[in-house]
Amino acid sequence: MLDRADVDTDQIIPKQFLKRIERTGFGEFLFYDWIRDGEIELEPNPILVTGRNFGCGSSREHAPWALQDFGFEAIVAPSFADIFYANCMKIGLLPVILEEQHCRGVAEAGEARIDVDDQTVDYAGGVVKFEIDEQVKHRLLHGLDDIGITLQNSGPIDEFESAGKADAGPVTTAL
Repeated sequence: MLDRADVDTDQIIPKQFLKRIERTGFGEFLFYDWIRDGEIELEPNPILVTGRNFGCGSSREHAPWALQDFGFEAIVAPSFADIFYANCMKIGLLPVILEEQHCRGVAEAGEARIDVDDQTVDYAGGVVKFEIDEQVKHRLLHGLDDIGITLQNSGPIDEFESAGKADAGPVTTAL
């Protein structure tokens, strides 16, 4: 467990590593200053359990990219910064909001199973439900990003564009 509250995006991925726009290759810089200074140790794990207000600070997309690139598939916390939460959902990194007691329980158990379809976290202390927007749930279950969502609607989009061309008629301009 990263037993810290108010972890901001500059602590997750420091600004000096934001010179690229691809989503990969940032995991090695995750919590760079804290790891370099020996404040924390991180082992690759699919779930990171952390304190409240995780991902506060600037809205950099690199923070969820770094977490995902390191190997995390889900972040479990009592709360998240809004923009960070949204950025996670866009890339398929699942932010799970649980009460603090359950976050601690998951961390103490050392392992958990998160079922997005059932919206549950199963750990040694029991099974806990979590909330997730149905559209986001669909994205995560099907591995879709913004482009994938658009492509799912390509048939109706093509029909709309074709109908618009047929109805347009001749274009007349006055000089």
